[in-house]
Amino acid sequence: MSDVGPTLRHAVAEALEAAPAESVELDGGEVGQVRKVALADGRSVVAKTGDTPLSVEAFMLEFLGDRGLPVPEVLHHDDDLLVMEYVEGDGDLTPAAERDAARHLAALHEESPAGTSASYGFPKDTLSGAYRQPNPWTDSWIAFYRDHRLLFVAERAREEGSLSEELFDRLESLAADLDAWLPDSPPSSLVHGDAWANNLVVRGDEVRAFLDPACYFGHAEVELAYADFVGFGDAFFETYEAERGVDAGYDQGRRDVYQLYPLLEHLRYFGDDRYDELLARRLRTLGH
Repeated sequence: MSDVGPTLRHAVAEALEAAPAESVELDGGEVGQVRKVALADGRSVVAKTGDTPLSVEAFMLEFLGDRGLPVPEVLHHDDDLLVMEYVEGDGDLTPAAERDAARHLAALHEESPAGTSASYGFPKDTLSGAYRQPNPWTDSWIAFYRDHRLLFVAERAREEGSLSEELFDRLESLAADLDAWLPDSPPSSLVHGDAWANNLVVRGDEVRAFLDPACYFGHAEVELAYADFVGFGDAFFETYEAERGVDAGYDQGRRDVYQLYPLLEHLRYFGDDRYDELLARRLRTLGH
């Protein structure tokens, strides 16, 4: 363990009106720094700092928690500091824990938007890792996924130089043809948006907390496609199928279309040729 830095020490003490004693850096923080902080009164909390506005993450956690998903309680937040309860975990993502994750996500996907005539979006723009994720309320799912997911991230990846003009043109061609692959008005579901092993706190056979959301209301299958992309196994998908069902045709094109978004995000974040190759291969599979 190391002493809490003076700035963080002061911020946590001021936020919680309790003096911090020690801290240790936690694994898994792709954006910013995450520390477990032991307080002088015996409590342990998690303090997160970084360059992205952390009040957005706090909003998402509270939004999901209010709708039944297990998440850490937010104790304090502003744009520069997020303090949450520390949730103890002790395990890997076993098949039993995957089944528990599937049950939680299936229940979350029953949540639909309220107070708006449009179906897809979120009360505010959110974040996916370090990147802004626009969520304007939109009547058409195809328009939402095309304009605010696929093309939005593709255009920024091209501007930053991680996506070639050739691949961008192929993505743009696919985007113009999305009605051949996607439904325009599927049921709108609340999705976590970034559920993978490092964003789950597992203890025994239970997922005790979902971390680092990138949530919005959209087609639930985007969550399934992402779960497949990040390596969830048969236990997850069999349980989800039993809990909620999956529409026919998901694995005959829709999964591939929905995995283009995390592929683009990984290409943008890591700048790795393997994601470039995977993206090209996926586009060929889809006829582009």
